[in-house]
Amino acid sequence: MPALIRLGVLGCASIALRRFLPALTEATGIELRAVASRDPARAGTVAEQFGCRAVDGYDELLDRADIDAVYIPLPTGLHAYWVSRALAAGKHVLSEKPLTSDQVTARKLVNQAEQAGLWLLENYMFLHHRQHEMVRDLVAAGRIGTTRLFTARFGIPPLAPTNWRYRGEFGGGALLDVGVYPLRAATYFLGPELDVVGSVLRTSPGRGVDLAGHVLLATPSGVTAELSFGFEHAYRSCYSLWGERARLTLDRAFTPPVTRQPVIRIEADGHPEEVRLPADHQFRNIAEFFARSVLDDADYRPQARAINQQAELIDKVRSSAVRLPSSHGDARSG
Repeated sequence: MPALIRLGVLGCASIALRRFLPALTEATGIELRAVASRDPARAGTVAEQFGCRAVDGYDELLDRADIDAVYIPLPTGLHAYWVSRALAAGKHVLSEKPLTSDQVTARKLVNQAEQAGLWLLENYMFLHHRQHEMVRDLVAAGRIGTTRLFTARFGIPPLAPTNWRYRGEFGGGALLDVGVYPLRAATYFLGPELDVVGSVLRTSPGRGVDLAGHVLLATPSGVTAELSFGFEHAYRSCYSLWGERARLTLDRAFTPPVTRQPVIRIEADGHPEEVRLPADHQFRNIAEFFARSVLDDADYRPQARAINQQAELIDKVRSSAVRLPSSHGDARSG
């Protein structure tokens, strides 16, 4: 293994170009070596922009001996095939979330990675922003007392009608795209033993994908979580923990700009307090975490458990859901 991770990228997705590839220019322990696309001209443009090699097609990149790992920002429905191909080619994999659309496939990919001795990491980048660690520290220190309720919201305005997230065959839908953030945050704060008490998915009859949803979860001890998400909303990205003494709230929880200085708000008996934090770069942080984990041959088992637990929770939300029609989704989505 070289002194740093030599990374290749499968595809020129928007999130890669806007967030992840710029972050790599600041990250240590990892270096962008090549980008592949089925459109050679597109690959050439991106490679020139980021100072790496353009590769014609995903298979050619996976065959390269000078690539140690790949980042996969493709639509969700394409993850399983290309993650499996990358692992079979001996590459470590950082895949955009969610890893797959179902628990069975997620478990197969995790098992494939473990058997090959490779790292497969699901890119829940928000977990690598220091603001959440600070929130957890404040809760552990007793600032809100015993936690009674966790709430989270992640909603975005309607997307362009041609966006792949409106297509079921590509793994579209609000649950898999934005709903997974509140779900993962709930397990981060309340633990992995959350069960689904009930869920609602508002579905586009014409497109067959969910456009919004609501989920109620509970721990064995009775702490509850209320989550809402969707593609039909004014932008909102926040969560709160409500305890016996105070309520803690964090805005821009899942996609904070790299220059944003987070503010954690704690309110007890009508007396608000603000805890201000320095800016942080969650995309750079997860790239460096991935690189360190591979280079140091870190214990992969916690990541394997996290991937499987998240996939199981998503399946439970979907299987228990009451499905309601969304009367506006088809008109907006063309």
